[in-house]
Amino acid sequence: MNQASNKKLYVGSLPFSTTEEELHELFSAYGPIGSVRIVTDKFTGMSKGFGFVEMENADDASKAVEGLNGKALNGRTLIVNDARPEQPRAPRTGGGRDDRGGDRGGFRGGDRGGFRSRREH
Repeated sequence: MNQASNKKLYVGSLPFSTTEEELHELFSAYGPIGSVRIVTDKFTGMSKGFGFVEMENADDASKAVEGLNGKALNGRTLIVNDARPEQPRAPRTGGGRDDRGGDRGGFRGGDRGGFRSRREH
């Protein structure tokens, strides 16, 4: 099975109340755990509903995928599979400008809306 090639697992569709300790306990039934991380919003600190579990052994990781993928946890169906390597992100362009360097928002003058009568004088 292909899952045995990776020890780091993606865990999605987590209930937002799930703690790293609960995730550790859930996965430890399949073997020793290297690390557990639930991804949180950097501004609110709230769970984003997914995380990563790194198993110490690739065979145990494979067993955890087989045993937990599609299983219910507090009313949500878990998605458990091999974690994909993190892809580098493209640099962001700042200042509210589009790719052509033009401003994409704001007031540019002129009448921008509202109802106008089309009566001829």
